[in-house]
Amino acid sequence: MSNREYTNPIIEQRADPWVYKHTDGYYYFTASVPEYDRIELRRSKTIEGLGEAKAVTVWKKYEIGPMSANIWAPEIHFIDGKWYIYFAAARTAETNEGLFDHRMFVLETDAENPLEGNWIEKGQIKTKWESFALDATTFEHQGVRYLVWPQKDPEIKGNSNLYIAPMENPWTIIGEPVMIATPEHDWEKIGFLVNEGPAVIKRNGNIYIAFSASATDYNYCMGLLIADETSDLMNPTSWKKHPTPVFKTNVETGQYGPGHNSFTVSEDGTTDVIVYHARNYKEIEGDPLYDPNRHTRAQAFTWDDQGMPVFGVPVADGKLVNN
Repeated sequence: MSNREYTNPIIEQRADPWVYKHTDGYYYFTASVPEYDRIELRRSKTIEGLGEAKAVTVWKKYEIGPMSANIWAPEIHFIDGKWYIYFAAARTAETNEGLFDHRMFVLETDAENPLEGNWIEKGQIKTKWESFALDATTFEHQGVRYLVWPQKDPEIKGNSNLYIAPMENPWTIIGEPVMIATPEHDWEKIGFLVNEGPAVIKRNGNIYIAFSASATDYNYCMGLLIADETSDLMNPTSWKKHPTPVFKTNVETGQYGPGHNSFTVSEDGTTDVIVYHARNYKEIEGDPLYDPNRHTRAQAFTWDDQGMPVFGVPVADGKLVNN
């Protein structure tokens, strides 16, 4: 099973997929739904089984207020014996000077099975600015928990840069956020100046943060930040950005705009797996955000002699997809 190939798509019409393999042997899954109106969870003993697993709605948006529109990119994490969901929500689906008004929020449950949990709202993650913020992710390193997230600095041109800060608890950051990435290369600036969707994996003495860049059409792609695990993660110079995309559109395999990934491991625990979304066509009518056909996909990946991840190209669909 270590050379496991997954037959894609795993789940149709689920963007920004997050898969977490827990100690109970289950894979837990959440993602953006096309309606952007709720948070769903599902679980399965296998990655492909997530496609057939029952989806349970654990939270719904409000009619009005800060959590009433565009519920985006939930992630589920298990921290100190409790489950947490990080997600972004807005007051309105309207934009202001091209930007949405998302903020980051956290839910908590102490249920053993989060699909059956009573989820408590822990509130908004407050940062330095009240500005467009989304896609919060979290990881622990050397006894410190960190938050990594994209946000709009009002002083910097573009949509979002990536920031890091240590955490006091799973819904509160400490101190001044540090910017670790901003769109600088041409491939990060197509349509919009975007660094978003961070996902962390620790291997080979390094901490890697995959992220997504550019507009959410076929130009969407994945970049990579690398920091030595012994470095000061709060020092921006510790983070080096790979100069080219590490995962991008592949016309031959019919995969367009792969990105907003998460990392998990194969069923036998021996192989790293990237979970991501992509479309199987290039041309989109209207705003890409409201095209529902970003499907969840998974594939195994390897590491090279330098300890860098080798994602290859997004594999062709093995299942018929009806668009």
